[in-house]
Amino acid sequence: MVTAIVLIQAQREQIAETAAALANIKYVGEVYSVTGEWDIVALLRLPDYSHLDEVVTGSLRKMSTILRTQTMLAFRAYSPDLLDQGFGVGVTEK
Repeated sequence: MVTAIVLIQAQREQIAETAAALANIKYVGEVYSVTGEWDIVALLRLPDYSHLDEVVTGSLRKMSTILRTQTMLAFRAYSPDLLDQGFGVGVTEK
Protein backbone atom coordinates (compact mmCIF):
# COMPACT_ATOMS: atom_id res chain seq x y z
CA MET A 1 0.00 0.00 0.00
CA VAL A 2 1.31 3.45 -0.97
CA THR A 3 0.14 6.63 0.75
CA ALA A 4 0.35 9.94 -1.07
CA ILE A 5 -0.51 13.36 0.32
CA VAL A 6 -1.75 15.85 -2.26
CA LEU A 7 -1.86 19.55 -1.43
CA ILE A 8 -4.38 21.39 -3.60
CA GLN A 9 -5.11 25.01 -4.42
CA ALA A 10 -8.63 25.39 -5.77
CA GLN A 11 -10.79 28.20 -7.09
CA ARG A 12 -11.94 30.02 -3.95
CA GLU A 13 -15.64 29.90 -4.76
CA GLN A 14 -15.44 26.17 -5.57
CA ILE A 15 -13.50 24.73 -2.61
CA ALA A 16 -16.39 22.79 -1.06
CA GLU A 17 -17.53 21.39 -4.41
CA THR A 18 -13.97 20.45 -5.36
CA ALA A 19 -13.42 18.68 -2.03
CA ALA A 20 -16.68 16.74 -2.44
CA ALA A 21 -15.72 15.69 -5.97
CA LEU A 22 -12.26 14.59 -4.80
CA ALA A 23 -13.80 12.37 -2.13
CA ASN A 24 -15.53 10.36 -4.88
CA ILE A 25 -12.34 9.57 -6.83
CA LYS A 26 -11.05 6.02 -6.61
CA TYR A 27 -8.12 5.67 -4.17
CA VAL A 28 -8.83 9.01 -2.45
CA GLY A 29 -9.14 7.96 1.18
CA GLU A 30 -9.65 11.26 2.96
CA VAL A 31 -10.15 14.90 1.98
CA TYR A 32 -9.63 17.88 4.30
CA SER A 33 -10.28 21.59 3.94
CA VAL A 34 -7.28 23.32 5.52
CA THR A 35 -5.92 26.76 6.36
CA GLY A 36 -2.83 28.36 4.89
CA GLU A 37 -1.40 28.42 1.38
CA TRP A 38 -3.27 25.28 0.34
CA ASP A 39 -7.05 24.90 0.34
CA ILE A 40 -7.48 21.12 0.37
CA VAL A 41 -5.43 18.09 1.39
CA ALA A 42 -6.27 14.71 -0.12
CA LEU A 43 -4.81 11.47 1.24
CA LEU A 44 -4.48 8.78 -1.39
CA ARG A 45 -4.28 5.08 -0.53
CA LEU A 46 -2.89 3.34 -3.60
CA PRO A 47 -2.25 -0.37 -4.21
CA ASP A 48 1.12 0.54 -5.79
CA TYR A 49 3.02 3.46 -7.32
CA SER A 50 1.64 2.88 -10.81
CA HIS A 51 -1.78 4.16 -9.69
CA LEU A 52 -0.38 7.56 -8.66
CA ASP A 53 -0.35 8.87 -12.24
CA GLU A 54 -3.88 7.56 -12.78
CA VAL A 55 -5.22 9.57 -9.85
CA VAL A 56 -3.13 12.75 -9.89
CA THR A 57 -2.63 13.27 -13.62
CA GLY A 58 -5.63 11.33 -14.85
CA SER A 59 -8.23 12.69 -12.44
CA LEU A 60 -7.12 15.58 -10.22
CA ARG A 61 -5.29 17.64 -12.83
CA LYS A 62 -8.23 17.38 -15.21
CA MET A 63 -10.56 19.09 -12.72
CA SER A 64 -10.99 22.68 -13.88
CA THR A 65 -11.47 23.94 -10.31
CA ILE A 66 -7.99 22.74 -9.27
CA LEU A 67 -5.39 25.43 -9.89
CA ARG A 68 -2.25 23.75 -8.52
CA THR A 69 -1.17 20.56 -6.76
CA GLN A 70 1.86 19.33 -4.87
CA THR A 71 2.21 15.61 -4.21
CA MET A 72 4.23 14.01 -1.44
CA LEU A 73 4.79 10.29 -0.95
CA ALA A 74 4.81 8.88 2.55
CA PHE A 75 7.70 6.48 3.12
CA ARG A 76 7.21 5.56 6.77
CA ALA A 77 4.10 5.17 8.91
CA TYR A 78 4.11 5.55 12.66
CA SER A 79 1.77 3.97 15.16
CA PRO A 80 -1.79 5.34 15.39
CA ASP A 81 -1.16 6.35 19.02
CA LEU A 82 1.73 8.60 17.99
CA LEU A 83 -0.31 10.08 15.15
CA ASP A 84 -3.17 10.88 17.55
CA GLN A 85 -0.71 12.70 19.80
CA GLY A 86 0.65 14.78 16.93
CA PHE A 87 -2.69 15.69 15.38
CA GLY A 88 -4.36 16.18 18.74
CA VAL A 89 -2.10 19.09 19.77
CA GLY A 90 -4.21 21.87 21.22
CA VAL A 91 -7.31 19.71 21.50
CA THR A 92 -8.66 19.24 24.99
CA GLU A 93 -10.79 16.28 25.92
CA LYS A 94 -13.94 16.75 27.97
